[in-house]
Amino acid sequence: MKPASRLALGLVFAISTTVAAQWPKYIPGSIPLGSDGKVDVNAPAPRAADGKPDLSGVWEITRDPNAPPAARGARGGGGGSPFGNIGNSTTGGAPYQTWAADLVKKRMADNSKDNPDAHCLPMGIAQLNAHLYPRKIIQTPKEVLLIYEASGTTIREVFLDGRPLPKKDDVEPWFNGYSVGHWDGDTLVIETTGFVDDGWLDVRGSPLTTAGKITERFRRPKFGSLELEETIDDPKAYTQPFTAKVFYRFSPDTQLIEFVCLDKDAEHYVAGTVPPK
Repeated sequence: MKPASRLALGLVFAISTTVAAQWPKYIPGSIPLGSDGKVDVNAPAPRAADGKPDLSGVWEITRDPNAPPAARGARGGGGGSPFGNIGNSTTGGAPYQTWAADLVKKRMADNSKDNPDAHCLPMGIAQLNAHLYPRKIIQTPKEVLLIYEASGTTIREVFLDGRPLPKKDDVEPWFNGYSVGHWDGDTLVIETTGFVDDGWLDVRGSPLTTAGKITERFRRPKFGSLELEETIDDPKAYTQPFTAKVFYRFSPDTQLIEFVCLDKDAEHYVAGTVPPK
């Protein structure tokens, strides 16, 4: 069997077995329903016991509901999604420093074969936030957990207990950094620093360095919608801060499934490459 055929068969098998192994669809009784018996996505956003908007639940990427149909781009990784290009929702694109622009061109020419995701390494916050696979938010007054099905089921812990971000020299750099959060009215603001060098913000290879800071602003305008604005501030790689926007829809009858990544090689990322026999 040819390598491509084995890969295709493996993907079909993985998808088939994964779907069969999911939790049965179940909608909790706390979910608001309309007169038609369907989930009322336009109902008011729920509130937690402390009065803050409750962002808890499973969320999947969707198109910008406020954009004209022709400008919405594709759901997931294509079109106007920041997953493929973090600069898609920024006028003029990401404001690269010269060296960063040259690096992106090289990574694109290499068909993104060095993307951490291609080697079973954490793909980073920006790619996780825009990934087609769902993510789950668990919210408490003192911390928020963000669980991403992608990238080997990645978990981020965001502290809301008032602690400051760690100083650069006091921490071991992480792929997803160190995150603290606070509420600004009805918006959850998450600040993250302490990244490893040579991170990837998107599939094309927009870099993130140890000098970078990502600020996420989550807002739930109504029951079925979640909006995210993430600002990238990395003076080493970009001439100025810039912001990407991501939109999610609530998935009331969905639960995350296990994602296991097996790193063999990334040769299939390079067009025309034939794996060794």
